[in-house]
Amino acid sequence: MKTSKLILWGLICMIAAMPAFAQSRSEKKARIERAVKEAVDAKTYEINVDRMHPIKGGSRTLTTNYSLKVRNDSVYSYLPYFGVAYSVPYGGGKGMIFNEPLTDYTTKKLKKGKVQVAFQTRSEGDNYEYSLTIYPNGSTTINVQATNRQSISYTGEMDIKE
Repeated sequence: MKTSKLILWGLICMIAAMPAFAQSRSEKKARIERAVKEAVDAKTYEINVDRMHPIKGGSRTLTTNYSLKVRNDSVYSYLPYFGVAYSVPYGGGKGMIFNEPLTDYTTKKLKKGKVQVAFQTRSEGDNYEYSLTIYPNGSTTINVQATNRQSISYTGEMDIKE
């Protein structure tokens, strides 16, 4: 008898707490969506990359902290590269690790709150076209087309300051 009263009392407490939990979860989701939108609109964000997808071979989980930063009119690329390079500078070059100005920055709103960001940049070894798909929760897909290398894509999460 006593245990059934305790179970009943516990169920009542859980039911009473559910709306508060659901509300805080939806508030957090709305806060993240707002922060992602503001970062993209301000052209000031960082994407922490955790997986790469070369054209040939399987995808690879990255254990080092790789990232892509966009700050106003510049891109800071610290990304690994695996694939075929058709033409590279003597010594192999720096790969996809560079800090350069970006050009032709465009954003396009897609369905379900996604945003497509595209821009171009040029390093001393190659020309790059970046295409980012940023989801409302901050997860991101990065596709990179290079002039002298096979294309490659990455997935990661936008670094959101709460």
